[in-house]
Parts: sequence; structure tokens; C-alpha cells
Amino acid sequence: MAKSTAWPSRPTPHTSLTPHPDTDTMDQLTTLQTEAEARIAAADSLEELSQQEVEFLGRKGKVAGLMRLIPTLTPEERPTFGQRVNGVKNRLTAALEARRGVLQAHDTARRLREEAVDVTRPGRVPAVGRRHPLTLTFEQVADILVGLGFRQVDGPEVEDYAYNFAALNFQEEHPALDEQASFYVTERLLLRTQTTALQGRVMPALTPPFRIFTLGRCFRYEAVDETHYHTFHQVDAFLVDRKATLADLKGTLAAMARELFGADVTVRFRPDYFPFVEPGVEIAVKLPHRWMEIGGAGMIHPNVLRHVGIDPTEWSGFAFGLGLDRMPMVRYGIRDIRLLFENDLRMLRQF
Repeated sequence: MAKSTAWPSRPTPHTSLTPHPDTDTMDQLTTLQTEAEARIAAADSLEELSQQEVEFLGRKGKVAGLMRLIPTLTPEERPTFGQRVNGVKNRLTAALEARRGVLQAHDTARRLREEAVDVTRPGRVPAVGRRHPLTLTFEQVADILVGLGFRQVDGPEVEDYAYNFAALNFQEEHPALDEQASFYVTERLLLRTQTTALQGRVMPALTPPFRIFTLGRCFRYEAVDETHYHTFHQVDAFLVDRKATLADLKGTLAAMARELFGADVTVRFRPDYFPFVEPGVEIAVKLPHRWMEIGGAGMIHPNVLRHVGIDPTEWSGFAFGLGLDRMPMVRYGIRDIRLLFENDLRMLRQF
């Protein structure tokens, strides 16, 4: 009898379901999604929504924390859990974008309401600026001197000792230096004490005859009171010509005074000493109740001319320096020089 051949039996199909992560982990994911969606929907500002985004979807957020659980799962559980986490992440991202759009629309509407302009309301009168009395004085003085044939030149406020003192015939240890206590920057540099320092700078490059003036700030270390301030302004002018005399100087200053203070102004010249002029005079104008000194002047000292290469036997000249701050005080009846520097609108609006 033939021997029968036994066929191998067919394997029984595998009927078990794909493994899922444990219930506790899936519950955490469901709870997180529910909480996040509720808080995102309740966010009432873009700032609060940004905080929710960081808390749930940030690098150290709660969703990222659940992703870090994947290595603790079995290989069969990881794909299913990873898909669920990504699904939650996508849903929260969509919820955030939707809520952000709503909040941005609300914010835009709010700003439009707050910034709306009622075109039917009467307009407000704009504040109109006014020229400072010192500015008005600078411009008027410059116009007068240009009209008298002078040319304007500017100089530095930080000056070399050689120009501020030595070129102006100041001797070392001269008592006059004590009257001009200075702010020194270095051993040789200082804040200029007078605009007259410009003479030594520009005269060597000039060929007589010439007429020059400058306007600018000066600085002196002195007590502050009604008529003195540590920072002040000067106009300094000098002329070099053949046969220039003290009468020419007085005529020039008298013409300036009439233009600045009126045709009936009284100008007083009294002898005074300045190292860079000889003879020297003090200039003052008469106020209703007193005289006010406005500057000094005189014939340029021969030593100053020699220092810049001009022969004093052939050429002569005069120079004057006037305090510009005193001029608006005289013209407008300002009693205290400090008012010009305090920027008090109650005072400035008067001009």
C-alpha cells in the first residue's frame, strides 16, 4: 500500500489587535488636549495667547513633555502614541491660529475706535514758536555790523591758551588773568573766556585793511547773580586800517547803540584797562534808573599787531567786545540775566 504523504498544516492567522499605549498615558494626552483647547478659546489678549502657545507647544511645553514619554513605551506602542501626539499638536496649532485671528481683529477694531478722528469737531490752535530774545539780538547785531562793512567769522569755543591770552598781550601771572577765572580742559586748552581770542587766529592770514566780527558763547568761572552768568555771549569786532582812531571807534559804537536801543539812547565811554588795547574804554548805556555796562573797547595794542605780523607804525586799529546778553536786558527791561537761560515759557512768550 502506497505510503500517504502528509502535507504540513497552514499556520493559523494572527488575530490579535495592534498594541496601544497604556490607558494612563492616553488619558494624559486627552486631558491635555481638552485643557489646552479650553484655555486657548478663553484667551482674551494676544499676550495671553502667546503665553498659552509657549506653555503647550513651546520647546519645553506640555506637548513636548509627552513626546519625551515615547522612549518609555514598547516598540509596538510608539507609532500609535506618536501619531496621537502629532494630531493633538496640529489641532492646538490650528486653534491658536484661529484664536489669534479673532484677537487681532478685535485689537484692530479697538485701535480704530480709540484713534478715530472726529472731523466735525473744531480744530485746536497749534502752539506757535517764538524767536528767543537772544536770537533776535544776534541777528540784529550781525545785520548792523554787516551794514557797517564788517565780515562775520566763527571761532572755536574750546580755545588754545596762546590765542585766548598770549596773543592778546596777557603776560604770565598778570593780575588781569585773575579777573577771567577759566574752565580748563587740559593744561593748554580751555573754554574761551572772550570772543576776542579770534583775533590771533584770523589776523595772521589777513592783509590790511580789514573789518571782522564774530558772535559766540564764552565761559568764565564766576559767581552767578542778576547780571553775571558762567556762560554768556559776546560780539567781538576789530578793524585795522591806516589812521584808524578812537573817534572812529566811538562813532561805530554810537551808531550800533542807536540801532539797538533807539535814536535817543545815551552812551557813556569811560577809561578802562584791557591788556589787548591801549587806550581802553568801558561802554555803558543809560537805563531809566541806572547805567548798565555792555562791554569794553579800545585801540588795538601795538604788541597785538606785531604778534600777528602787522606793522603798528603803518597800521592801526580798534576792537570792541560787547555782551550780547545785556542788550535784550536793556531793550526789554529784563532785570535778571538768568531768565535768558532758564527756558521759562512765561517769559519767552512775551517776545
